[in-house]
Amino acid sequence: MAAAPDFITRMPAIASIRASVLMPLVQEIDKRSGKTDLLLASHGILRGQLSDPYAVAPMARYIALFEEAASILSDPHLGARLGAASKPADIGPMGVLFSLSPSIKTGFRRMAKFVNAVQGATQSGLFEDGETYVWSYRLTEPAMWPRRQDSEYSIAATVELARSSFHRGWSPLEVHFEHSAPRDVAPLERIFRAPLRFGQTSNRILMTREAADKIHRAEDAGLTAMLERHIADIVGDTDHEPTLTEKVSALIGIYLGHRPLSASALATELGMSSRTLQRRLAEQGLSLRGMVREHRRRLMEQKLTEHMPKARIAEALGYADGTVFWRAAKTWKAGDA
Repeated sequence: MAAAPDFITRMPAIASIRASVLMPLVQEIDKRSGKTDLLLASHGILRGQLSDPYAVAPMARYIALFEEAASILSDPHLGARLGAASKPADIGPMGVLFSLSPSIKTGFRRMAKFVNAVQGATQSGLFEDGETYVWSYRLTEPAMWPRRQDSEYSIAATVELARSSFHRGWSPLEVHFEHSAPRDVAPLERIFRAPLRFGQTSNRILMTREAADKIHRAEDAGLTAMLERHIADIVGDTDHEPTLTEKVSALIGIYLGHRPLSASALATELGMSSRTLQRRLAEQGLSLRGMVREHRRRLMEQKLTEHMPKARIAEALGYADGTVFWRAAKTWKAGDA
């Protein structure tokens, strides 16, 4: 096996994650197995490379390590359990900033703004849906699959962050996961204390507007400004600035199956007119319709590998009628959907 390259502190263009996020997993493996270093090395990671919490590791190695650790430890709910036991500092400055926010909504908005300080190749955001706020999180690389452990860890850690920062009794309205339902969902139901839905287009936390808007504390403006400046410096120290295409793809990933994907709606999110958005995409030989179609196609292929019922796939991809969906799917290869 080739030696693992040195981790770097700048977030590169490839899908990467901060070493600090790996530490709870490494510590858990240490407690329950004597083969931590061997397991790390098998995924191209050396313990010494984790000494700097700002160091960067390839996301694919982290995802694969998490999945294998759950298997080796015979703990299918490893990710959710670790997330539920996490603390704000485990997420670094972003977690601390969340915990100092005056409301749950402000905390989630800051997380959406600064998530790339912790990891790249991630689509996340908070949006309104009537009297509900929806937090969405997913990795953009379809090849990183299965990734159940990361999804359940990330959502459980975020729910725990809200509970520890604002109210221990807080629970979401619903929790969505992109992977299929595990054989035993009872442990997840105990952790989230909310209805769970699987096979969705993204991992999501749904919450009431009333609970999310409630002010819990007066904010220390000086301290939060300092933290935001520090995190912004980390986010800014990257090799890659998202292109318009990447921004549109991110919005498609966040909204698909939960909100209409019109050119006017996405253009508003991007601070431009619908005409400008369509023109700039056309200059790159793209269209919003084509990008949505391609996103649906990739998700369909992914979900078919899990043997998910076709009706469930159609619903997750935003089709009310399964017949319409499968008729469209048959024409995707020809580019006519």
